[in-house]
Amino acid sequence: MHNDALFYPSASRRMTTYGKRGMVATSQPLAAQVGATILQQGGNAIDAAIATAAALTVVEPTSNGIGGDAFAIVWVDGKLHGLNASGPAPQAATIDALKALGHDVMPNHGLLPVTVPGTPAAWAALSERFGKLPFADLLAPAIALAEEGFAVTPIIHQMWQEAFNTYAVYPDAAFKPWFDTFAPKGRAPRPGELWASPDHARSLTAIANTHAKAFYEGELADAIDAFSREHGGLLRKEDLAAYQPEWVDPISVRYQGHDIWEIPPNGSGLIVLQALGMLEHLGAAAHDPVETLHHRIEATKLAYVDGFKHITEGEAMQPSVAQMLDDGYLKARAALINEQALDPQHGNPLQGGTVYLATADGEGNMVSFIQSNFKGFGSGIVVPGTGISLQNRGWSFSLDPEHANALAPGKRTYHTIIPGFITKGDQAVGPFGVMGGYMQPQGHVQVVTAMLEDHLNPQAALDMPRWKWTSGKTVEVEADFPNHLALALARRGHHIVKVADSLSFGRGQIILRNPDTGVLQGGTEPRTDGAVLPL
Repeated sequence: MHNDALFYPSASRRMTTYGKRGMVATSQPLAAQVGATILQQGGNAIDAAIATAAALTVVEPTSNGIGGDAFAIVWVDGKLHGLNASGPAPQAATIDALKALGHDVMPNHGLLPVTVPGTPAAWAALSERFGKLPFADLLAPAIALAEEGFAVTPIIHQMWQEAFNTYAVYPDAAFKPWFDTFAPKGRAPRPGELWASPDHARSLTAIANTHAKAFYEGELADAIDAFSREHGGLLRKEDLAAYQPEWVDPISVRYQGHDIWEIPPNGSGLIVLQALGMLEHLGAAAHDPVETLHHRIEATKLAYVDGFKHITEGEAMQPSVAQMLDDGYLKARAALINEQALDPQHGNPLQGGTVYLATADGEGNMVSFIQSNFKGFGSGIVVPGTGISLQNRGWSFSLDPEHANALAPGKRTYHTIIPGFITKGDQAVGPFGVMGGYMQPQGHVQVVTAMLEDHLNPQAALDMPRWKWTSGKTVEVEADFPNHLALALARRGHHIVKVADSLSFGRGQIILRNPDTGVLQGGTEPRTDGAVLPL
C-alpha cells in the first residue's frame, strides 16, 4: 500500500491535466491564457513565462507587481540555469539611518522597506538570453489587460479587501496613490467588477519599448526617485541604474532517486533542500502515515530554524551553502528527530525562505518562475502616474548589526520566494512551486514528498490538505486535514491548530514531463483561481 491511500483517502478535487506541445500553469486563468497564446504564436517556454508573469502584475496585483522581485530556474538544451532578480537595499539604507528616524526594527510598510525591484530586469534578462519572440510582443497582452480591465474574481477580491484594510490605517500622504490606483471608488473592487489601470499599461509599454531600461534609467526611474525623495524614502535613481540581475547555478540534494533544485541564497530554497536531505537519511517510515508526517514536520522545523539563523546574501553567509548541505551535518540533524515534537534550535555546521508559474514547450524547454511584492501589494506605496506598486522586501532586514540579515547598503536580504525544479539523471522532470511567504519552503517539502514518496500525481499532490509549522511545537493545519492524523500528531507533542482560511497555506503549480514520451502532466492550485492549460 502506498502512503497516498493513507494520507489522502478521498478522491482528488480535480483530475491531473495532460498535454503534448506545451503547458502553462499559474494562479489566474487569464494569465495562463496569455502564456498559452504565446506558445501558440511560436514562442518558447521562456517567452510564455515572461508574458504570463507580466499579465499577473495586472490580474493578480494583490500578490505581485512591476515593483517586485523575481527568481527563475530555466531548463534549456539539457541544462539548468538560475536567475536571481532580487534587489538590494538602497545605498542610503543603513542601520544608523533607520534608527535616526526612530525605528528599532524595520518598518513593514511605507517607503523605508522598499528595495530595488528586480522583476522588470528579470523579464528582460530571460528574453535576451533565451527568448524567441520580440520582447515587446510578450508584454502586449498584459498592456491590453491593463487598458481594458479584467473582472475581479472572489479570491482576488478577498486579498484586495485585506490590503485595503491594512493600508487604511496609514494617514500619510505617501499612501494616497495606492488608493487612487487600486481603490478608485473608495473601496476594494468587488467580485465581477471591472478594474483597469491605464497608468499600469503606460508603464508596461515603456518597459516593453526599452527592454526595461525605462524602469532603471529612464522616465520610470525618475518618477520613483522623485516620489521617494518627496516622502522620505531612501531609494534613488542611482540605485536603480546600478542594478543587474544575477545568473546563478542552482543547488540541489538527492531525494528518492531524483535531484531537487533550488536557487541558492539569498533565496530560502536551502531550507527545502535541508529538510529533504534529513528525510532521505530518515528513510521511509514503514508506510505509517503518522510517523511519516511527524518526520516531515520535524525535518522542516529543523531546516527552518537553520535558515532563519544563517540564510542571507550568498557572499555574506557563514556557514556556507556547502556546509549547510553537508551530508554528515544533515545526518546529525536528522538524528535529533525522535518520537516527540521538538522545540527546534538551529545548528552550527561550522562544527564538522507571491505568484508562481510553470511553463513548458514542445521543444523540451521548461521554466519555474516566481515573482512577488512580498506581503500582498507590498509596501502600500504606488508611484503616482505609473501604477507601480513597490515591494517591501526590506522588511526582512534586521537592525541588529550582529544578525545575519543586518541591514547594509547594497545588500540583499533573506528572500521567501523560491522556484523549484526536479531532474532525474540528465533528464528534466519539471518545475514546481508553492507561493505564500514563509509557507513556501514547507509547501515545497509537502508537494515533493507527496509526488516522489507517496506517488501522487501533480494535481493530487496540490490537493492534499496542508500543514504549516509556525513556531516551537505549533503546527497549523487546514480545516479538511484528517482529524485522526491531527489527534495522532497531538499525542506526539505537536500543538495542532485548525485554520479555516486556506489561502494561508500557499498556492502552487506543477508541470512534469514523461522522459519517454514527452507527454506533459500538470496540476494547479485548488485554493485560488488556478489554471493549467495544455497544448
